Amino acid sequence: MKCVSLFRRDNHRWMAFGQDPDRPETVIDTNQFVICSSSGALLLDPGGMEVFPSMLAALTHEVAVEEVKGIFLSHQDPDIGSSLALWRRVCAPDTKIYLSWLWTGFVSHFDRDASFTPIPDEGMDLTLGDVRLRLVPAHFLHSSGNFNVYDPRARILFSGDIGAALIPAQNRKDMFVEDFASHVQYMEGFHRRWMGSAKARDTWIETVSRLDIDIMAPQHGLIFRGDDVKRFLDWFARLEVGVVGSGR
Repeated sequence: MKCVSLFRRDNHRWMAFGQDPDRPETVIDTNQFVICSSSGALLLDPGGMEVFPSMLAALTHEVAVEEVKGIFLSHQDPDIGSSLALWRRVCAPDTKIYLSWLWTGFVSHFDRDASFTPIPDEGMDLTLGDVRLRLVPAHFLHSSGNFNVYDPRARILFSGDIGAALIPAQNRKDMFVEDFASHVQYMEGFHRRWMGSAKARDTWIETVSRLDIDIMAPQHGLIFRGDDVKRFLDWFARLEVGVVGSGR
């Protein structure tokens, strides 16, 4: 599994993990993210149980698993966190698990003994040592209880399924978008089908447009940086989404 550094300043780090060559073709490709501070690490959408061995091996090349202090789940899907019980076996017993209040009872089907820190609908701040993160609501894009993670110091937005792309294996040559125009073909069908509401989309764009974002990191596909962040927001704002835009 690849590991790419997105940001590093002293003990404050962002890492992206993905494009696992050992992933079965029947399992959708995912990106996993890790934020580090002087006091430990936070896993963002650590993945499904099928990618757990590769993700754990890749992580421990960079961070001792004992350093993991928290796990953030953006929503309820199995590719997000069906590995939860496996992570809890290797992480400290007091590792916090952050998830929308709406999904705690459902995600307990992955791990009945997990104890969650529920995120209220309006979001919340999360402190990881000297790093302060903002959990930004992204409801109905595509989950009815959905959150992004924004780091104002690193100027990175983890956007979950917003910005996701389904890219053929032969086209995955890097972790970053290099040609936005040609990348649209891998995003369009996904966003038309999975983004549930134009009103929710417009509210989200209004919120994130007020943030300073150098990198937007989705949970599938490639990472946006620089001017491609604005290109994505402009493209998404014009896209027909929701029930009318689902197409099939």
